[in-house]
Amino acid sequence: MPDPIVNSTVTPQSHRPRTFYHRLLRASGLAAGVIGFSLCLGILGYHFIAGFNWVDSILNASMILAGMGPVGTLNSDAAKLFASAYALFSGVVFITATGILLAPMFHRVLHRFHIEERNSR
Repeated sequence: MPDPIVNSTVTPQSHRPRTFYHRLLRASGLAAGVIGFSLCLGILGYHFIAGFNWVDSILNASMILAGMGPVGTLNSDAAKLFASAYALFSGVVFITATGILLAPMFHRVLHRFHIEERNSR
């Protein structure tokens, strides 16, 4: 008799496609929330620290968060320090959002390779 059970007739709840899609949807919502929160921080920072109007603040925060670089000219030292910190923060947000989005897929792959073992007592 083989020790591991590879194919079971009963599909566990965590292996079902509906559960996977639910996890994927939840992860997408969480990633969108993280990106939205980060975008709001950037908009507020560019508006109040750099003195940009709201539209220019949205443009600059979006471009930095997307990794494309700043658009407007920063005139004060405080604005330059904020832009530098926001650019570093945006890199971390990108890595975090990517991890959040990939987690359900990685979880699904791990379930595919899962082998349940019988008790060897």
